[in-house]
Amino acid sequence: MSVEMQDIHLVYMMPEILVAVMAMALLLLSAWTHKGGAGVVHWLTVLTIVGVILVIHVGEGTGTTFGGQFVTDAMSRYMKVLMCLGMIIPVIMSRDYIRAHAMDGGEYHVVSMFAMLGGMILASSGGFVILYLGLELMSLSFYVLAAWRRDDVRSGEAGLKYFVLGSMASGLLLYGISMIYGATGGATGFKEVAALLATPGIHDNQLLVLGMVMVLAGMGFKVAAAPFHMWAPDVYQGAPTPVTAFMAVMPKVAAFAALFRLVADVFAPAHGQWVGVLQLFAILSMATGAFAGLVQTDLKRLLAYSSIGHVGYILIGLVSNSAAGMQGVMVYLTIYLFMTVGVFAIIISFDRQGLGENIRDYQGLAHKQPLVAFVLAMFMFSMAGIPPLAGFIGKLNIFMAAVKAGLVPLAVLGVLFSAVSAFYYLRVVKVMYFDPADRESRVTFSGGGFLVVTMSMVLILMWGILPGDLLTWTASSVQTWH
Repeated sequence: MSVEMQDIHLVYMMPEILVAVMAMALLLLSAWTHKGGAGVVHWLTVLTIVGVILVIHVGEGTGTTFGGQFVTDAMSRYMKVLMCLGMIIPVIMSRDYIRAHAMDGGEYHVVSMFAMLGGMILASSGGFVILYLGLELMSLSFYVLAAWRRDDVRSGEAGLKYFVLGSMASGLLLYGISMIYGATGGATGFKEVAALLATPGIHDNQLLVLGMVMVLAGMGFKVAAAPFHMWAPDVYQGAPTPVTAFMAVMPKVAAFAALFRLVADVFAPAHGQWVGVLQLFAILSMATGAFAGLVQTDLKRLLAYSSIGHVGYILIGLVSNSAAGMQGVMVYLTIYLFMTVGVFAIIISFDRQGLGENIRDYQGLAHKQPLVAFVLAMFMFSMAGIPPLAGFIGKLNIFMAAVKAGLVPLAVLGVLFSAVSAFYYLRVVKVMYFDPADRESRVTFSGGGFLVVTMSMVLILMWGILPGDLLTWTASSVQTWH
């Protein structure tokens, strides 16, 4: 047996193989049954993701395959579980929306599964080849999903904008990879590049430094970090709401998993050459998210700027370049997932009446449905980082990691921008509790929507008061990897 064949261990790729096989099987099933099998495809998708989560939990330790290009470890497993949750929750809570807007032909779920597959590959990337393949599979799937509603001009516009700008970012990333490839003498594996970066004097190679900056810039686009955020508000607003909910969480988890490896494993020996770039991204993202969100009246667009601000806080954890910073990133992503899907579940529940996207639609909600208003207010307070909710724990971990790393000015800026952004979260609460209702509208939850909102509310409250379990889970993932 050749060395190449001996190095192929498909057992480390079992979650990805399961997703790929089931996605192709569901594609055939949807083609055979057409609209009649949409419900079957929906529930098979849910069962597949549950099965993938179980398969992910079977493995332990660290394993590599395909010459080290594909890595499975504690960090990647944790991130893959988050990605699975970031897909299964929008699928469950959006069942009625998908059916009402004729999006349930089966292909929608298949493309979503391919997006998740790309993200999972990205999280396990051990080299630039796998990183690029996973990123492009995920990105191409989201271009299609953003434009899924062909009868909606805004959806088509969102898909086109995302495709054009995303292609430019992919080109930027690929150009940066080619520069690193040339400067390191043809290395593509992360371990090989990291070993070469540890060589004395190589940091003076301007081609290498420029390549690292371009790679980080390309990844910055994928997480919607400023100044590469220009696509996010339009795409969030124009894409179908379930796609926006999916897009707001899953790609960020996947891209930050890849950034973990790039920052802590690959580019760590050249920390001084790129840390200023990530600091700039973090500051610009927090500022953009804080100030641009102040004037938004569309809730989906507001959440886009909110996500840009959250990306800035998460980048502080990466800039800290420590185990505490990496743990802070994982904690923040977990909390961000449930805050975001909780809000989108309420928006989707409003959609039955053609409402929910404009902040005015929530006027007087506290007088008509006080419990729904209370839950939405809780999500808004958590996003603002107000204790005793989980959003406060997420920001506290990030800022404390920055302080321990000597980045006190960056932590102070984070606190200040968080205070500014609290204004537009509190404005939503003000509209619900203090403005008179100007129309008769009520939130009517589907079974899935009610389940998602309840689960998200409980977790946000529980992790805010008793974050011990969440901190333990993330700490174990960081310790076995970092």
